[in-house]
Amino acid sequence: MSHGDDDMDDNAPGFSLAVSQNRYLSTEDDEMHAILTVTAQGVPGADVTAEVAEVIAIDCSGSMAYPPTKIAAAQRATKAAIDALRDGALFAVIEGTHLARVIYPTGPRLVAATPATRRAAKKAVSQLQAGGGTNMGEWLGLARGLLSDHPTAVRHVIMLTDGQNSEADVRLDVELPACARVFTCDARGIGADWEKRELLRIAAALHGTADAVRQPADLVADFEAMTKTAMGKVVPEVRVVVKTTTRSEVDFLRQTFPTEARLVGDEVDARTTAFGTGSWGAESREFHLRLKVDSSDAEPDTDIRVGRVDLEVRRAGATEFDRACPPAVVLVRWTDDMKKSSIMDPKVAHYTDQAELGQAVLRGCDAHDTGDLATAAAEWGRAVALATALDNDKVLQRLLRLVDVVGEPADGVVRLKDDLAAVDLLSVGMSSVMSSMSPEMPSAASPSPAARATTGGTTGGATKAAPERTCPNCGKSWPATARFCGDCRTAMTT
Repeated sequence: MSHGDDDMDDNAPGFSLAVSQNRYLSTEDDEMHAILTVTAQGVPGADVTAEVAEVIAIDCSGSMAYPPTKIAAAQRATKAAIDALRDGALFAVIEGTHLARVIYPTGPRLVAATPATRRAAKKAVSQLQAGGGTNMGEWLGLARGLLSDHPTAVRHVIMLTDGQNSEADVRLDVELPACARVFTCDARGIGADWEKRELLRIAAALHGTADAVRQPADLVADFEAMTKTAMGKVVPEVRVVVKTTTRSEVDFLRQTFPTEARLVGDEVDARTTAFGTGSWGAESREFHLRLKVDSSDAEPDTDIRVGRVDLEVRRAGATEFDRACPPAVVLVRWTDDMKKSSIMDPKVAHYTDQAELGQAVLRGCDAHDTGDLATAAAEWGRAVALATALDNDKVLQRLLRLVDVVGEPADGVVRLKDDLAAVDLLSVGMSSVMSSMSPEMPSAASPSPAARATTGGTTGGATKAAPERTCPNCGKSWPATARFCGDCRTAMTT
């Protein structure tokens, strides 16, 4: 374990860590927000150096037989995933009902992928039949047992379900934190009877993705893509380590790109918290760090360090962590200059709006579920406007299956379509955590996407300069990104 300033491992893969923040705070502020951008580039040996272990857990409960296209699609997709394994990858297939059973290989173990083992595994998959209940905690627990025997490997699970977890399955709550230390998991829901928040919770806890399968025929390509992505992971584990000072404490760390997920930290010591992020390939991710800070007796207009962020990796074949790159610091400068302290960092603003987008999507889903169609339209209209401003096409495309836009998308006025399909409602709900990356090299005074949407800005091209904002209380003007009036402290509204 590495935490010192001089013990960086020069042989670590090409990771970089950058902090984006507005360091200026008024003496009344007690929160510092920062966006951490982590990039892994040129990770070597993706084809051979890292041992990989894959477990595929397939829901075989009774509901998978209605209609029978679901179990048939699951069988085809699982076979496609087996074919996508790279030679030598360790793997197993689990049949999931109210129990969990390894259908290949025989016995609780993993085997290496070869032409012979692939053929045998696909033959076993052909014999899967639907029957029984749904206890996802059992499935994940068995996967954890199989993968725990391979502590230095990149470990990944694909889980497919078509139903809601049994209320009697209290094991899931216990398994999620235990599994988070062992493997990452991508979860998929097929049909229209599963619970979106359940799969989102599993994916967030296990550093993976969750999504809806709109058509059974889509499952093959999805399983292939997930497996190939897992085969490309070459760093088994990366963690973000935050060290605070006597003036600060960690409030939260959230992954904000490519998906939103709150991370659970492990206390290393009284001032240090380590947040696991799962396995990595060549990719970029961003994280939102919020620190509680104390300005008592702080010297004004002076940079004060309130946090240090280290990036640590457990490389292929290793059990210990090494530092991956030089640390980054989070600074605070307390000031009486309200114009400086009221400007929100553009990357922070981007993900603040992204969080609001996700909440608007879910509020619309909840309203529709209760029959409140007017509220559903209002919330999804707000979501359309935000998704447009954020260039979040993934969310926007799904919303447009549910609503017709009246006028310009940035205006957020929509009409609900007739006869919404249940699977499209689930698909939109799953998109609530799908984010777009924050702007590159932003100007310190550039407006947030939401501000652009409400001040005549455009997306996908040149952005018009946003006008100053006027305080609704005292009438004074402030920068477009001001969160509150620098004079009377009234909150600004969009």
